[in-house]
Amino acid sequence: MARKVLVVDDEKLIVKGIRFSLEQDGYEVACAYDGEEALEMAKETEYDIILLDLMLPKLNGLEVCQQIRGFSNVPIIMLTAKGEDMDKIMGLEYGADDYITKPFNILEVKARIKAILRRATRQTDGGDKPKTVEINGLRVDCDSRRVFVGGREINLTAKEFDVLELLVFNPNKVYSRENLLNLVWGFEYPGDVRTVDVHIRRLREKIEANPSDPKYVHTKWGVGYYFQG
Repeated sequence: MARKVLVVDDEKLIVKGIRFSLEQDGYEVACAYDGEEALEMAKETEYDIILLDLMLPKLNGLEVCQQIRGFSNVPIIMLTAKGEDMDKIMGLEYGADDYITKPFNILEVKARIKAILRRATRQTDGGDKPKTVEINGLRVDCDSRRVFVGGREINLTAKEFDVLELLVFNPNKVYSRENLLNLVWGFEYPGDVRTVDVHIRRLREKIEANPSDPKYVHTKWGVGYYFQG
């Protein structure tokens, strides 16, 4: 089965170039040219990954990303012409998994897509570890990639789930921010450790009753993060 990619950008030449290159690699590519169209397509079709431009007509990329996160954990790579760190962090705040700054090399785009899909496949395959773990009211189901706290389902993004899964299956092991960045995002990821802090904060806001006094995901000051149920 070909992997399905949704490319969203109002610059038609960029869309055409990405589509052509991805189709050459065997991907099935759909295209949208404004935020509203992208949102409707994401609701109607289950994509393996979405490339989403930041500056779009009707709804901007951050709004689209935020709304998609209301119903889907599909990996989202933000495309942004702006190089400011704030835009990149904002994209991650709204639930994006990665970002690429324009102008970009199509080989870099394809490498990022492959890295994200490879990690998703590896996590779906599961290996020898237990499929579900339940600790102190928190249940993590690796097969369905769903998380429940006190019986209530919590909607996590793909990267939030990846971080939690790694910590849960290695309780009391302290991971530095650099370790988490390499293990979850990959050595080829160009972002910095603030990406990890953003995701940990978002994760705590979702799974902790009191994020400032966490029950599950703890900080070892000056070292990193660890899970303790």
